[in-house]
Parts: sequence; C-alpha cells; structure tokens
Amino acid sequence: MQQAVTYLGGTNPYDNALKQLELAAEILKLDPGIHEILKHPKRALQVSLPVKMDDGTIKVFTGYRVQHNDARGPFKGGIRYHPNVTMDEVKALAMWMTWKCAVMDLPYGGAKGGVACNPREMSRGEVERLTRRYTSMIYDIIGPYRDVPAPDVYTDSQVMAWILDTYSQLKGYLVPEVVTGKPVHLGGSLGRESATSLGGVICAREAASLLKINMKGSTAAIQGFGNVGSYAAKLLHEMGVKVLAVSDSKGGIYSQAGLDPAMVLAHKQRTGSVVNFPNARSIGNDELLALDVDFLLPAALENQITARNANNVRAKVLVELANGPTTTEADTILERNGVFVIPDILANAGGVTVSYLEWIQNLNRERWTEEEVNTKLEQRMKKAFKEVYETSRAHNVSMRLGALVLAVSRVAEAIRSLGLWP
Repeated sequence: MQQAVTYLGGTNPYDNALKQLELAAEILKLDPGIHEILKHPKRALQVSLPVKMDDGTIKVFTGYRVQHNDARGPFKGGIRYHPNVTMDEVKALAMWMTWKCAVMDLPYGGAKGGVACNPREMSRGEVERLTRRYTSMIYDIIGPYRDVPAPDVYTDSQVMAWILDTYSQLKGYLVPEVVTGKPVHLGGSLGRESATSLGGVICAREAASLLKINMKGSTAAIQGFGNVGSYAAKLLHEMGVKVLAVSDSKGGIYSQAGLDPAMVLAHKQRTGSVVNFPNARSIGNDELLALDVDFLLPAALENQITARNANNVRAKVLVELANGPTTTEADTILERNGVFVIPDILANAGGVTVSYLEWIQNLNRERWTEEEVNTKLEQRMKKAFKEVYETSRAHNVSMRLGALVLAVSRVAEAIRSLGLWP
C-alpha cells in the first residue's frame, strides 16, 4: 500500500500545476482537446533501485522520470535526490519545465527526474552506485535527441558525470550531449554553475528598471543558500544590493548592515550551515519571508509561500529562483498586495538556457568562452522578460499568468501543427 504523502506547505504541487494550466487555458480559450493533452505527461516512469550499501546490506530506493511534452523538441529537465521526492512532485516539475523551455523559446519539451533518498546521509560510493543504477533503469528513454537530464536539488556535476559515463558505457562510445551541467573538462559549459542565479538577477534588474528601484543601495533576502542562492547573493552584492538575510535548511541569519556573501559561504563550508555567522542574529523562515526588502528570492523548495503567510510578504519584487515556491492561493494574495512576482518559469530559466547552450556546444564539438555564454544568456533573459511583461499587459494579468499564457500558447501551437497520430 502506498504511504500517505505530506507535501511542503500542504499543497500537492501537481494540483498547483494543473490549476495554473487551467487559468492559462481560460485566458487563451484553449482548445479542450489540447488542454486535455497538456494535463497529462506523455510518459511517467517509476523504477525500483536496489543498491548495495557500504555495510553490505541491500536498500531499495524509488526513482522517477516523467516526460511531460515534446512537441517543441527533446525532453529536458533535472534530476533531484531528496527524501520527499514523489511522482506527483516530479510530474509538476516536468510540466513546469515544458513551460519554462517555451517561455525561453528553447527547442525543448519538459521532463523531470528524481530519486527518493537522502544523499547527505549516504557515502560518495553509495550515491555513485545509486546514480548508475538509476541511469541504467531510465537508459531506454533518455538520449541527446530524446531526453537530456541535468542537475537539480542535491545533484551536481559529479552526478552528471556518472550518468554520462554509465550511458556511454551502455552505448559503447562517449556521448557528452546526453546530459548537461557536466564538469567543464567533460564538455560542460563555462558559466553553467552560476547560470540560474545570473538569469534571476538579470530578471530582478529588469524589474527594478520597470519599478524605478535603484539596484545600488536596494535590499534583498534569500531563502536557500545552496548553489543558486549563494551565487545570487554574490551577484546582487556585486551590483550594490545589500543582502540583509539568508537561510538554509538549518536556519537563517540577518544583519541590518548587510551580509558579505563570500564570508557567509566560507562560514557555511566550514560549519555546514549559515547559522551562527558572526555579527548576525538568527531568524526563522517565517521572519525571513516577511522582511521589508526590495527583493525576496526564494531559492529552496516548493510551497514556501502559501495562503498562510502570503499576507506577510512585504518585498516589492519576488524572484522565484526555486521551482513552485508560491501556491496558487498565495499568488492571488500577492497580486492583491501589489507584489511584483517574477515567476519561476522565467526567473530560474537561466539554468536550462545555459544547459541548452551546453548541448549545442556538445553537438557541434565546440567550446565557448564564459563571456560568450553569459552574453547569450543575457540576451535571451532580457528578451523573455520583455515578452512575458508584454503578454501580461496585453491580457491585464500577473507576470505569472503572462508567462504561462505565452508558454502554453507556444506549446499548443506546436501540437496543433503536428496534429494527432495515429
């Protein structure tokens, strides 16, 4: 019997994704048949992953790979390792990837993968064996022109290297373009590690220009201080933004004078958390989300801003670096309160955009400089922000709905043109 699942924030993320699709469909007066197609992933795979642990015992993990839609190109999406991974969570994330790729006008469809595990409690060898087993189980449905995985929560370039090697061993030759987010020396792209953060910061800067906020001297709070959150803090700090608060899974810190992101990162690397950083006071998650700042950047997990706490958000701009951090009910409250929300499918699309650039480099066996990559990323982010903003104004809706309407219309157009076969 399947174990009952308790979702973060109490909301099933797939229900949230379906509600968002429904709102976009209403605005577009979407063909009911196409709406029905988009409600369901094309393929949802669940696999059992027996792994020999270091103590000699066998433990069976559950893995998933969901491929939502490929009307615009090969499936694309990350793989996360987290204890709370569920099929519905992965289905939601795969759908959001479809919209994200369409918003950025990338020739991709959406997918997502995950394994229910806690890599922080596993050795490097155990994570490697888990990764190789998982790759062997999804081998038949991934590939450079079929489905291209990437890193996500608690996975990184090393995990991608193991996937690349396992897939290539099974193929009989090296296939670097099967994954993105690889180590640079294996064909990974320069600029990929900071791409999600840079894309979000570019969006924040574009919003600041619209709202007449001077970036230099403005303030920010960041929930989540992993790779994405820490890079975002660094980039904002370099632009003259005062980072007042950051947090990780163990707690948060606040300093009215502003935090030095490099020093906070060094403290976290030394101690395992941002907690107890010198000359900063401890704060909880609720307090961080309610700080009076110009920019609030949730960069952790989904369902962080809900109907319970949305009224407490005082930030002028919400930059969703995490996937699905805001529930549909919270969206309504934030819009009513005048918070300018840059939705996840735009704000954190820098990662998949540079993944696309990495894929292109791999397919053509080219290598671009970091400056070339960042220039291409900036051009695409600014274009996408402008298109989402113009769509939201044309339909008199929020940026979230503007992004969804733009994305769904592009995917629907592709499905209409392709037709239904057989």
